[in-house]
Amino acid sequence: MNLTESERPEKSPYLQLLSLGLYAIAGVFVSSILALVVLYFMYGEFMNSDWLLTTDPKFVSVNRVMISLQQIGLFLAPALFLALGEGKRTTVFYGFKPPKTTMVLLVIGIMAVSMPILEFSMQLNQKMVLPGFLKPLEHWMKTQEDAAMATTEALLKMDHIGTYLLNIALIAVLPAVSEELMFRGAIQRSLGRMFNNPHLAIWVAAFVFSAIHIQFYGFLPRFLLGAGFGYIYFWTKSLWYSIFAHFLNNAYAVTAAWYMQKNNIPLSESDKTTYFQWYGYIISVVLTFLIFKYFKNKASKDDGEQLDKSF
Repeated sequence: MNLTESERPEKSPYLQLLSLGLYAIAGVFVSSILALVVLYFMYGEFMNSDWLLTTDPKFVSVNRVMISLQQIGLFLAPALFLALGEGKRTTVFYGFKPPKTTMVLLVIGIMAVSMPILEFSMQLNQKMVLPGFLKPLEHWMKTQEDAAMATTEALLKMDHIGTYLLNIALIAVLPAVSEELMFRGAIQRSLGRMFNNPHLAIWVAAFVFSAIHIQFYGFLPRFLLGAGFGYIYFWTKSLWYSIFAHFLNNAYAVTAAWYMQKNNIPLSESDKTTYFQWYGYIISVVLTFLIFKYFKNKASKDDGEQLDKSF
């Protein structure tokens, strides 16, 4: 019996990951060309090295164009092309079951109660000190971190509501969709087939997710976030929930920056303030575990009910 296009077997996970890598390389190349074209139409020249200096008035606009197109070329497009190469609709291949209100509220709860854990992991990460023979590497890492922080602070300077909404779109919505499709939908899914171990796939995908951002002093909290998103996706089999969780995390950062500026608080103070007492971290761990456990059970129950209705 001939298999229909929708029933044909998937390519091996190794071939899928290789395809993703090739799509990503092509995506970076195409998005870089598009960025140059867009900048040419905006400023009448393809690129100027001065635009990469935070003191240049064009710095923020140039970075918004480059970062947004990079998100599309490096993450969004490769994930979409992977599904296309398998002859499947993206919504079917990655799983986009309609979200349920209860589960959405639980995702909000998870993100809220886990904040102290993430804040504590950030503190630990920023205290990282490498051995003496690795001091040149540490110096380079700190230089990269300072440059990333300078770019972030420049992008998060918002003088009116329009800039805030633009940042929500470019910093919260676009990365949430693009990165979840790539790291949870594409990479974690392929790794799960490769390892035949969902937990290993989740943590490896989270490691890649954090490492690719090349922000060494924020690696640990991003790694934990990636794992959390991974379990949310694995339990619900719907990418909507991990996308929403990712959006909440990024939107909170943008909104916090907006609030700080409205109250004349320097953005540089955001990473230097401890918001929680020691018992807050313990409560956070307990509540995060309990809500995650309830979320898992609720997802399993809902999935079982859907299976029952299908027979």
